[in-house]
Amino acid sequence: MRQAWGAIRLWFSPQRVRAEGATPDYRFSLANERTFLAWLRTALALVAGGIAVDQFLTDLRWGIRTTIALLLLVAGALCAIRAVNHWAMSERAMRRGEDLPQSRFPAVLAVFTVVASVIVIVAVLLGQAGD
Repeated sequence: MRQAWGAIRLWFSPQRVRAEGATPDYRFSLANERTFLAWLRTALALVAGGIAVDQFLTDLRWGIRTTIALLLLVAGALCAIRAVNHWAMSERAMRRGEDLPQSRFPAVLAVFTVVASVIVIVAVLLGQAGD
């Protein structure tokens, strides 16, 4: 728990990250920032998709529509958290001269997306019109 709290504190204290190790080539730091922003765009797209499913797929049954929307909203929230955590850990690793952190999150995000897609496909094929 203490380690997790330390990681979260880094999100809000970039000066603590900069206090460690040597300054990497600025191109690597900028690439890390672009990756962070790409993950945030993905998170926003997932959140927007969840809202769109809930608001516009009104022909689907409530339970199916809500399940799909929640999957997308949760995936968006996790993606945003992952983005900032990965940015901080990558920046810290570059400054320390360590290997960049590995992550299974892209696979988890892909699974969430596939599950949501399969639910929509099944609902469309079965003609799950609203109540």
